[in-house]
Amino acid sequence: MEARTLGQHLEVSAVGLGCMGLSQSFPPFPSKKDGIALIRAAVEHGVTFFDTAQVYGPFSNEELVGEALEPVRDRVVIATKFGFDLFGAGRDSGLDSRPETIRSSVDGSLKRVRTDRIDLLYQHRVDPDVPIEEVAGAVKQLIEQRKIKHFGLSEAGVQTIRRAHAVQRITALQSEYSLWWREPEEQILPTLEELGIGFVPFSPLGRGFLTGAIDEKTEFASGDFRNTLPRFTDPEARKANLAFVELLREIAEREDATPAQTALAWLLAQKPWIVPIPGTTKLHRLEENVTAATVQLTPDELHEIDHAQLHAQGERYPESTQSMIDR
Repeated sequence: MEARTLGQHLEVSAVGLGCMGLSQSFPPFPSKKDGIALIRAAVEHGVTFFDTAQVYGPFSNEELVGEALEPVRDRVVIATKFGFDLFGAGRDSGLDSRPETIRSSVDGSLKRVRTDRIDLLYQHRVDPDVPIEEVAGAVKQLIEQRKIKHFGLSEAGVQTIRRAHAVQRITALQSEYSLWWREPEEQILPTLEELGIGFVPFSPLGRGFLTGAIDEKTEFASGDFRNTLPRFTDPEARKANLAFVELLREIAEREDATPAQTALAWLLAQKPWIVPIPGTTKLHRLEENVTAATVQLTPDELHEIDHAQLHAQGERYPESTQSMIDR
């Protein structure tokens, strides 16, 4: 697979693997054995960029990723995240990015991931009670200690990005971005381009919706994260949003591709420093996503998508979750 470069010269595969769904949010989950097999299959298919977080599980996803990638550690880039109150601090916000917590939680991540360094460490959500300069300063110290190689933020707003970047250069911002969530185009992408920061879209397939496998009648398993999201809980919103899938199918047929591959190809065509991290628990979906890097949409097709004037119906998150987004 072709490589792409995020900020600060961090080279990764053009398509990464989001590993969260192997442990939480989208049941049924694979066995540990099957999860390890999927991650190792991704390596064999050219994926070098793997995304996990302390909160996934919590902790069990880091352990899974660490065990799966230990034999090929020097061939891959591992990203993880800190920032939730997972150690009983009792903070009202549910977040904890105090410098002492960052230091201790990183030591825990290193053990779980079975490594001596984290390639890319994100702050998972901006903590309103801790100045971002203190967060960046703590990560800078960890970089100087060689426990961390690169610093990232997740779902941060423009001012937070600028303030953090002034203390410790940011390599990548992670945020949701797809055909049905284009908010980053307004302010985030121009800021990243100005500062030389890479962009890592999570949920690039709209949590499965843009694959065409979901319609207004689809029912999700108990415990599925989508049962809490307004965009999925409203059947009328789902029905209206099928317009995105119809457009993707039309273009996919011309390219001998699938809707999922077309959606990923559109993302890859936006900027050379964008690296999506679709997640899956199925080998055939992994192969489909990886192959998206070879799909080249024509200028006319990109124009057709951008001028389709489609607007997703339904809120992205419930209010309680949206309140943790720094913009």
